[in-house]
Amino acid sequence: MLLVYENKNTGLSSEWKEPVHVPPHLHEAIEVVYVTDGEVELGVGPELFHMDEGDFAIIFPNVIHHYQVFGQKKNKVIYLYLDPKLFPSYYKELQNYSPENPVVKKRKVHPDVVNAIKYLAEITDGNPMLIKAYAQMILAYVFTTMPLIDKSAVGRDDLIYNAVEYVAKNFRENISLEKMAYELCVSKYVLSRMFAKTFHCNFSKYVNGVRLNYAVAELENSMDSITNICLDCGFESQRTFNRVFKDRYKITPREYRKRMEHDK
Repeated sequence: MLLVYENKNTGLSSEWKEPVHVPPHLHEAIEVVYVTDGEVELGVGPELFHMDEGDFAIIFPNVIHHYQVFGQKKNKVIYLYLDPKLFPSYYKELQNYSPENPVVKKRKVHPDVVNAIKYLAEITDGNPMLIKAYAQMILAYVFTTMPLIDKSAVGRDDLIYNAVEYVAKNFRENISLEKMAYELCVSKYVLSRMFAKTFHCNFSKYVNGVRLNYAVAELENSMDSITNICLDCGFESQRTFNRVFKDRYKITPREYRKRMEHDK
């Protein structure tokens, strides 16, 4: 999984599934995590937090995080993704701060929070006001019980964190491994090895993956032309965009948009 950009019309998307290894990534949503069975490791910045059944965690927008799974246990986790724009009263805090410890252990999680998470995970077509009320309940719990720190302090000395953040801020530009290495004050060979070991791909493929994730969100949620989307994502030409897109999705961007319109 690379960087994820979502713009769901409902402001909510959810998954209830078996967790897998997920490399460092970020997105603009608030991510709520609740372990219903087994265990999972949540990494935020350089820290790794163990989560058991009944534990709750929250990741604020644009905070780099990852998941690891060890052992052979039967694990199952609820993931909720909430659009921060739904919560204007918390918007500034969500953008500037992050929980010092993102995990709350089972014994300290309020039953109302658990009920709200399960309701939001199972709902398919609910009342928007009710959805927002349950989500507000979760955030109110977070802001009244979890100490916050400045978001800039999370992982600032970690190379993986800094590399992911750099790409997130600059993928629309003509970036290179050499330029990135220079600006992060590390060897390009160190960076190259880090991408291969952490993301199992080279720098170019990683950056193109970030661009594709952004492009897909634009294809699904805007009426902008494919040419403009291509250029806005940082691809040097529509030919390159079409080739990279088809390599991943097995169809062209135009065909993808038509399919999404048909499915709505």
